[in-house]
Amino acid sequence: RGLDAAGGLAALRGLLDRPMASYYLLISSAGLLLLIGLTMVFSATSVKDYAEEGNATTSVVKQAIFAVIGVVAFWACQRLPATTYRALGRPLLFTAIGLLLVLNLLVAWARLSNTDSASIGPIEAYLNWLFIGGVQVQPSELAKFALVLWGAHVVARKGAALGWWRELATPLVPMVGLLFVLVGYNDLGTMICLLALVVGLLWAAGVRLRVFGALSVAGLVGVGLLIAVASLGAGSGERGADNYRLARLVSFFNPPDPEECKLTDCYQVFQGRLAIEHGGWFGVGLGKGSLKWDWLPEAHNDFIFAVVAEELGVVGCAVILTLFAVLAYTGLRIARRVDDPFRRLAAAAVTTWLVSQAVINVGGVVGLMPITGLPLPFISDGGSALVVTLAAVGMLASFARAEPDAARALHARPPARWVRLLW
Repeated sequence: RGLDAAGGLAALRGLLDRPMASYYLLISSAGLLLLIGLTMVFSATSVKDYAEEGNATTSVVKQAIFAVIGVVAFWACQRLPATTYRALGRPLLFTAIGLLLVLNLLVAWARLSNTDSASIGPIEAYLNWLFIGGVQVQPSELAKFALVLWGAHVVARKGAALGWWRELATPLVPMVGLLFVLVGYNDLGTMICLLALVVGLLWAAGVRLRVFGALSVAGLVGVGLLIAVASLGAGSGERGADNYRLARLVSFFNPPDPEECKLTDCYQVFQGRLAIEHGGWFGVGLGKGSLKWDWLPEAHNDFIFAVVAEELGVVGCAVILTLFAVLAYTGLRIARRVDDPFRRLAAAAVTTWLVSQAVINVGGVVGLMPITGLPLPFISDGGSALVVTLAAVGMLASFARAEPDAARALHARPPARWVRLLW
């Protein structure tokens, strides 16, 4: 048995030492997560879509269209050089800030006029979404990718000067602070994801621990203020009503008896736990879950992991978590193996973004973290999030192709005929 285990480890090490191992690991894990996501979106939405619209495939067809767009974005992004990404950082960041300003202003106008949404011309805003000519866009998703590109470019350009507070403070801290306020006012969960992204970026840059300490204190103060402003109408809150953000935090640290709040404050958490308990080790079968029949709120989005747990059981959940672990390993492997500082920083930031978002979502569903409303990457229903995620993975794929061994292997063989025709 020892020889077999040693031989298996040697074979695995040999596979990982191949020049294109990072690239194939990345597209395999991301591709499997995408296929599982489309399957679970269909399972989570088919019953409700058929009951409301008479067509069980309405939601999954929309998600599949965005998946095709995302695959095209992936293919294009894996062909772009690092100089293009560095040039795109600032325009994308200003575009994201502009969209967030429009969104926040329209949402504030809707609150003042006591309506659910506000519009100006073809643009309509509702909570975290902008509807531009009938197309739903979530500006905070674009802000994540933009912050990766712009932040990696700024940090790579400063280099060793990041040891000085003045160099760190300009322009990174003011721009990140503005982005945190614009995103966190309506979506605290995404703001926490952006905070994790910045931490991953600075960690990859080798910033000193005392800088992390100071930034952590500032981040906690900012999160506390954003929790407090929910009483003034931030996010889904209403002026004069109970602070729902504070209530979620209090219920996490001091959970009430489920029998007392299962029909009110902890209804979503209670239904999610029922779905997980119902699934057991092997699940009730794909498509056979019952909690998605309008019992579990946001079953297709924030709580789709509970649907996975009910229908596929612990085994299905373990497969998804393993694929995210492979994605995390591959992203950090790419960051370690590339030579360009920008590529290293951007790869670490993207990996931190995707993995932290998955951890926050899964932790909220199983009760290990407070509920934040973040979707599960690749799995949850959401078009703009899926397109941006696949574009970010495409950028990681381009970095994997730029590893020294991979670049030599690619240059040593002629491109395929279809590549010469299409590119």
